[in-house]
Amino acid sequence: MLAAPELQEIAFQIRAAQIEVQQIEPFTSRIPAFDLPSAYAVAQLNHNARLSEGAVPVGRKIGFTNPDMWAIYGVQEPIWAYVYDQTVTRLPMTGGTCSVGRFTEPMIEPEIVFHFRSAPPVGADLSALLASIDWVAHAFEIVQSHYPGWKFQAADTVADCSLHGTLLLGKPVPIDQLASDPVAALESFSVELSCNGEVREVGNGANVLGSPLMALVHLIQVLSKQPECLPLQANEIVTTGTITTAQAVRSGESWQTKVQGIALPNLAVDFLP
Repeated sequence: MLAAPELQEIAFQIRAAQIEVQQIEPFTSRIPAFDLPSAYAVAQLNHNARLSEGAVPVGRKIGFTNPDMWAIYGVQEPIWAYVYDQTVTRLPMTGGTCSVGRFTEPMIEPEIVFHFRSAPPVGADLSALLASIDWVAHAFEIVQSHYPGWKFQAADTVADCSLHGTLLLGKPVPIDQLASDPVAALESFSVELSCNGEVREVGNGANVLGSPLMALVHLIQVLSKQPECLPLQANEIVTTGTITTAQAVRSGESWQTKVQGIALPNLAVDFLP
């Protein structure tokens, strides 16, 4: 891991880029020793800075859970970051709006979000994991890259809040109303993603490490190996990664989903400047 002064300087640079909506050269192209442990240390420094500024963490995001994205962006495993009260918005049932001007090279990702009634135990099987969840929702995560052209290595993305921009959360549904067999349904359900009425891609639950539930298992295991970070707690949400490949979004576009196989409502969002 890099020394503390180097970590602090990297944290300052990426935080400035986020605040100023600017892009910078990836750290991995400038600092050969910048690795994932260093990146998570940078992320923790900026997490602490956000807390001091009044942000309230409300959960986590898991990124790169769709292996189809790995070759595109040069990563080999999923990553995670905190999400905050300031970055999560509940969408109205009729659909909502989102300004793209506050993001750098924004993309849209249809995802599944879980809310925990109790802290999930490390090593829990899927039945025990389900017992710790009280509701599930469909959401759009808007991701962004503070590195030009979405060119980076995994460590760069972790330092950049795992590319989190904002989470547009749909209506929560109790987990016991999701399907008669939630485990099977979360593997096989599908999401059709459209822009301005044109279908862009259809994805299914298996794209997310086999199932969004398996993405949770992965996150719990990763956190167990990072003692400097809190394990998942009761009342946290976790958004589990994109069901389709990420798609670039622009002002003036309207995006919609059609969900089949689980009892979650479709989503719609209009993008503004």
